[in-house]
Amino acid sequence: MRIRNRDTFLFIFIYHLLVVALLPFFVGVFSWWAALFFLVTFIVGGLSITAGYHRLFSHRAYSAHPLYEWTVLLTSTLGLQWSALMWSHDHRLHHNHVDGDKDPYSINKGFWYAHILWLFSYQRDFQAGLVGDLMKNPRVMFQDRYYIPLAIAVNGAVFGIGCLFLHPLASLYAGVLLRVFAIHHCTWFINSLAHTWGAKTYARELSAVDNAVMAFLTFGEGYHNYHHVFAGDYRNGVRWYHFDPTKWVIWTASKLGVANALRTVDRVRIQKKLVLKDKELLLDRLNREFDEFAAELSEKVETLAARFEDNASALMAKLKEFNQASRESRSALRADIRRLRRELQASWKEWVSLTRAATSQYAIAH
Repeated sequence: MRIRNRDTFLFIFIYHLLVVALLPFFVGVFSWWAALFFLVTFIVGGLSITAGYHRLFSHRAYSAHPLYEWTVLLTSTLGLQWSALMWSHDHRLHHNHVDGDKDPYSINKGFWYAHILWLFSYQRDFQAGLVGDLMKNPRVMFQDRYYIPLAIAVNGAVFGIGCLFLHPLASLYAGVLLRVFAIHHCTWFINSLAHTWGAKTYARELSAVDNAVMAFLTFGEGYHNYHHVFAGDYRNGVRWYHFDPTKWVIWTASKLGVANALRTVDRVRIQKKLVLKDKELLLDRLNREFDEFAAELSEKVETLAARFEDNASALMAKLKEFNQASRESRSALRADIRRLRRELQASWKEWVSLTRAATSQYAIAH
């Protein structure tokens, strides 16, 4: 591999070397306050990347007050991942060309390439049209123009604050070196592990996977298959039990009035995607068999999937009609919407029962 970005390579190599070399000395000055200092700076820096760089700037999954944007743009320098403009540019390329030759960190070029090696060889062909919206944002452009002095100032201030109650070495190691190391690798895990290890819940054709362990390490970003299918949703974890602190931060910010226009994918669209995926999986398995059991199940799967699709399409059409109707005529539509919701819910429950029974019976029968 040819190293084109020597400055990036040297920076990453040197701080990794320092993390290893200074560890024995850090042990001698370790305290639980140092551990807390690391945790706080790691969380603040990490959430600034996930809630800011990723979901706000890269995907415009919500809008935010200028004060919120300034906070994110400054605290994101704790992650030392370059400016929001460049980060978003590369990430949008990734989504536009996922797993292809133009994907900056394609997993098809190897696990370690996607994880870290791409940073050393990647030559950015900056496409202004890809981030035209961000180039109109004066705060984003200010951060991009003065990123290095801002990063030095913020990280220097964090180191200084740590020195007020920690040994200087503990402040440097826990609050700077180890924090940067952890944020970097947790971010890179999304490019590597979250395209390797997990479940393809919504789209089998993508390398992106859903992984609860990765979600825990990356503030909710580990539900990556969902994200690649519904990238505009401000949530990555859509179930109530999904660990997605980034979602919680954005939701809380909206309640405080500093975030708004939170974009979500409605449950019907998610269920339609799941039905399509389950249908493909079941038919793919059943079509390999040539007995009456498999033929009967195949027919039931196709029939019920078609019924669910019809019910979902009818409900979505009626909701669209409702949104465009006048206030006086909406009351007449509400009864139809309630009826269609009941029918769709019944179809969904029947579908879930069928897929569970089919999977179980197929395993027993074969």
